[in-house]
Amino acid sequence: MQKILKIIFLSTLYLVLSTFPAYGQERIESPNYRIIFPNFNSGAGIPTSTNYSLNTTLGQTAPGLFSSSGYRTKAGFQYINSIIPFSFSVSDIQINFGTLTPNTPSTDTSTLIVSAGGAGGYSVTASENNPLQLSDASENIIDTLCDTTCSETAAASWTSSTKYGFGFNMSGDDIPVDFTNSNYFRQFSDRSNSESAAVVMSSANVGRQRTATITYKVNVSNVQPAGVYQNVIIFTAIPSY
Repeated sequence: MQKILKIIFLSTLYLVLSTFPAYGQERIESPNYRIIFPNFNSGAGIPTSTNYSLNTTLGQTAPGLFSSSGYRTKAGFQYINSIIPFSFSVSDIQINFGTLTPNTPSTDTSTLIVSAGGAGGYSVTASENNPLQLSDASENIIDTLCDTTCSETAAASWTSSTKYGFGFNMSGDDIPVDFTNSNYFRQFSDRSNSESAAVVMSSANVGRQRTATITYKVNVSNVQPAGVYQNVIIFTAIPSY
């Protein structure tokens, strides 16, 4: 009789224990990592077909955007999982206009290429360390004012051969709308004059190989002192998450 009761007791204990849910909220660690309160998702993985690949996860405990002064935390549900690594490149980083002829504009180009997968897109800004100038800074070539008036943030038409200075035009993907056509130019923001860098490419969307061409232009008068003029153009590419 004792044996029978013992068997029944063990069977009942098993049934009771099996009705309790199993939790995975325990610390997991190794010599290389430590995970505190991990979450086992009820559905996760990467379902695919010939037309799509979908990375999913379910059951996260605290999804959302949390922010305060000095930080932002985007948590849960793979809040941002970029499949497009951020990259930025500039071709032809040395621009040489050669010997300038008065009243004959000279141009040269570079190509800017951006890939961005962050949810907030990206922006690229440009500025110059100072206007084109001689090595001793005794003379410079002014930043263009175009045919009428242009600035570091507003392009205008520049077609006259008697309007002098140094400036740039943008064409291609994600450029500012004031670059109406290839005749519209801006001057570069001048860091030596405490001007803020201006946006030359931007998008709120993800994308691969977003490409724009920057055309540099310089035009001098016949009274411009001879010499080698130079400056540095600084491009800053900023991903937004």
